[in-house]
Amino acid sequence: MSRDSDSPLSSSTSSTIDRRRFLAGAAAATAGAAVISGVGPAVAAQRFPLPPASERVRVLVTGDAGTGAAPQFAVTDLARKIHARTPFDIAVGLGDNIYESGPKGPDDAQFHAKFEKPNAQLDFPWLMALGNHDTTAIFPGDGGWLLRGDAEVAYHRHSRRWYMPSRFYSVSLGVADFFILDLNPLAAYIPPFLSPYWEPGGSYMTRQARWLDDRLRSSTAPWKFVCTHHPYLNNGPHGPAGGYDGLPAPLNGVALKTFVERHVAGRAQFLMSGHDHSQQVFDPTPALKGTRQIVSGAAAKTVHSHSTKINRARYENYTHRGFMTLDITPTSVALDAYEVGAAGPGRKSYSTTFRR
Repeated sequence: MSRDSDSPLSSSTSSTIDRRRFLAGAAAATAGAAVISGVGPAVAAQRFPLPPASERVRVLVTGDAGTGAAPQFAVTDLARKIHARTPFDIAVGLGDNIYESGPKGPDDAQFHAKFEKPNAQLDFPWLMALGNHDTTAIFPGDGGWLLRGDAEVAYHRHSRRWYMPSRFYSVSLGVADFFILDLNPLAAYIPPFLSPYWEPGGSYMTRQARWLDDRLRSSTAPWKFVCTHHPYLNNGPHGPAGGYDGLPAPLNGVALKTFVERHVAGRAQFLMSGHDHSQQVFDPTPALKGTRQIVSGAAAKTVHSHSTKINRARYENYTHRGFMTLDITPTSVALDAYEVGAAGPGRKSYSTTFRR
């Protein structure tokens, strides 16, 4: 589901309500037909090197970028200028990589139009996560065709930048470990009722949970970042896990809320997400046990002016597109947020440093 800031707020609100009604009614009627069970094998090939383990890593953080439209180019224009001054080592793409309904296969021209071309000259590995628009079945963003995400895994073989060797994976860079998750089965607007493999208690999510537990337990990196599309905390219009879009369970992401509390909270310093087309930096809640939620989903779209103020946020941006950067050392993580308006070159809008 998405809302483009170029539309009037009233029509965007109406569209959101219509989508909620559609999705709530369509879930039970179409889940069996829309969801295809199974997942392709991980792709081991790698056409570009990851940075070596280091005492310092510089990261570009984007989310919900893949439109191929002018606003996405405006955001990457600013990222290129920053990269020219202080180069990035990697980027993290927090899902919804190919709007509006995901790719048709690994050779789909959308990869060039909506990823390669906008990100020209940003020549470093992009750690990519799957989003609900990447796994569309019927309605854009319904997340009902989970198998569709395998096309983005397969694209790993075709690109110098795009890094997605499997649907979930980890990357260790010395000072920081990144754990890229696929929690779409827990938050699909057309849930996999009739596909046991994808269900919250099915083998896919069980295997992913065990993998994450093992990797987080064995990680010796000073900083651990868990990256996934859907946020746990969110003051924007999509709402927080367990309350997504005002929908009933299980469409509201209650299973994702439980997953984060069981497998992420207190085990990683940061949970980074997109989905909401905004930028937010939260203080940890008691349920997160010290893990800090970051939302960076404004790389191509915004949600107009909106904040529920449900959770305490250090920084919120709902009106401008943008991205974040991280400078990671053994003792600190410096976060900068950048906003790009309809006109002008963009600006740094927020800075903070987290220390061990």
